[in-house]
Amino acid sequence: MTQDIESLAQFANLLKEFPGPNIEAREAAATRDTQLTKPPGALGRLEGLAAWYCAWRGVVRPEISNPQVIIFAGNHGVAGQGVSAFPAEVTRQMVLNFQQGGAAINQLARTFGAQLDVYAIELDTPTADFTQGPAMTETGMLRALNTGWQSVDPNSDLLVAGEMGIGNTTSAAAIALALYGGKAEDWTGRGTGVEGHALAHKADVVARGVEANQQCTNNGLETLRCLGGRELAAMVGAIARARSLHIPVILDGFICTAAAACLEAAQSGALDHTVAGHVSAEVAHANLLEKLGKEPLLSLDMRLGEGSGAALAIAIVKGALACHSGMATFAEAGVAGG
Repeated sequence: MTQDIESLAQFANLLKEFPGPNIEAREAAATRDTQLTKPPGALGRLEGLAAWYCAWRGVVRPEISNPQVIIFAGNHGVAGQGVSAFPAEVTRQMVLNFQQGGAAINQLARTFGAQLDVYAIELDTPTADFTQGPAMTETGMLRALNTGWQSVDPNSDLLVAGEMGIGNTTSAAAIALALYGGKAEDWTGRGTGVEGHALAHKADVVARGVEANQQCTNNGLETLRCLGGRELAAMVGAIARARSLHIPVILDGFICTAAAACLEAAQSGALDHTVAGHVSAEVAHANLLEKLGKEPLLSLDMRLGEGSGAALAIAIVKGALACHSGMATFAEAGVAGG
């Protein structure tokens, strides 16, 4: 087990020391692509996706054999404001469903050969209501951050981080508002299905949360501490740990992307080892991806969370690498045109 992160200042310094991609592997992958038995560019975005993966793994002809999906669960004090169509008890009930293999993410992880791990983080003690001040103390956030940091299997070769937590679309909307401005209504969506007056109330809660934590808005890690939740902090820890281990990451939906945005705000380029698995039906996700410069691999009107959209995108990354690594070159196939 690697050593725990002891302070947010230490974590911020770690982000500055993140390794970058292997340029030689990326260039070699690009050269190989020009030699494969296909017209240039015929595989579209799969070609760039393969080169991206090669660069982060430092391998010219890789394959994915050990993807990992990690689901983090946390409860939010702001859920007491009535921002969700479901009670907070559903978080624990869904964790049990994950553990018993009954959720969508279980089926997708099994289908694409991914190891699935589930971490329930202090569910009996929700975070503080962020309309009254910070959701977490630094100590509390560090516990969640370290849960994510320690959860990554060093032997995995692709990571998906997902979440479960009643109230966490409210948290994600508040983070997006704090980081990028605009109106609360711009970032606040239906989540578990709230509509009409309930949706307007949710947007008001988002606005009040950012107003109550104005000191955090110019600092990505403080934004996460003040407006996030334990499962969001754990996802940040996992995404960061993956970077340190040269493990590429597929981002999931609105909540995962909001958590990741805090990492990018803390250190520009911190998400270069990630791709967006999909764009969800949650109203603000497309805008958030645009802010981060991430073009989604899939658009299927999903808004389930729990890593489901990103897990489905494992197949896209696997397909890109199967073609890149397994196709014959013109010379190998004896085909004219290479």
